[in-house]
Amino acid sequence: MMRATPGISVAISTMHRPDALARCLDAIWCGSVRPREIIVVDQSRDDATHAVVRDRCAAGMPILYQHTSAIGLGASQNQAVALSSAEVVAVTDDDCVVHPRWLEVIANAFATSPDLDLVAGRVLPLAAAGDRTWPVSSRTSTRRVEFHGYSAPWNVGSGNNFAVRRAAFRRSGGCDERLGPGSPAHGGVDIDLFFRMLRAGGRARYEPDAVVCHERQTLQGRRQRRPMYGYGTGACIAFRLRDGDAYAVRMLMDWTMLRCRLLARATLTGDRQAASEELVMLRATAQGLWHGFTV
Repeated sequence: MMRATPGISVAISTMHRPDALARCLDAIWCGSVRPREIIVVDQSRDDATHAVVRDRCAAGMPILYQHTSAIGLGASQNQAVALSSAEVVAVTDDDCVVHPRWLEVIANAFATSPDLDLVAGRVLPLAAAGDRTWPVSSRTSTRRVEFHGYSAPWNVGSGNNFAVRRAAFRRSGGCDERLGPGSPAHGGVDIDLFFRMLRAGGRARYEPDAVVCHERQTLQGRRQRRPMYGYGTGACIAFRLRDGDAYAVRMLMDWTMLRCRLLARATLTGDRQAASEELVMLRATAQGLWHGFTV
């Protein structure tokens, strides 16, 4: 028997992906527990997404729909958290399918750890479909880890599978709308948020039992996303350096060393695809740093 989790809202940002959103909403509603509400912030320029929401509202899903002309994932997530009424807001993307126990695991983590402000989890690839065979943004570790103070934010989690206490989100300043998909910086909104929440005194946990599955891409689609990650990370670091945060220097060093280690490994094993991706990431990081210092 399904039960409600009155202390959790779910936030989804979407744009021109009504079929994927429908799949995402149905997976959430079929989980072992249900949220108090699902908040959909829509940047689409047609009515197809709203139609999906209306159909599910008619079937009993408690969805709060907000259309916005603001472009960018950071802006959408800020709006979603502002509209939420629950203590905890769980975030996923419209091209993800959550595991049936996703919300249950998140609810238990916050209920048993009152000092916890952020929970992130595993991201596994959905089954291949046609030429969409390449996983992107996967996070497969099964080791539970706690974070506080300075931590490399890319180790904490991913932007398509995390949950925050609303008060801690607000205390850290929320998402930086200069970052993320749809912004001039293209990416980096998730790692920037995690970094600032930890720097504000928050505590985070990577919880491997909180699982979402992410839609695969074509090889071209995967390649198109690699520069976004590097560019966004570079811009994020530059913004924090401009704010005078000395830990941003350490973040830049950690990120550069990580990319160089992965490049060396790919070169030694003869993995030309992986080596090419790491070179793209390093070049995009430098470009993102320049963007962050000059905008």
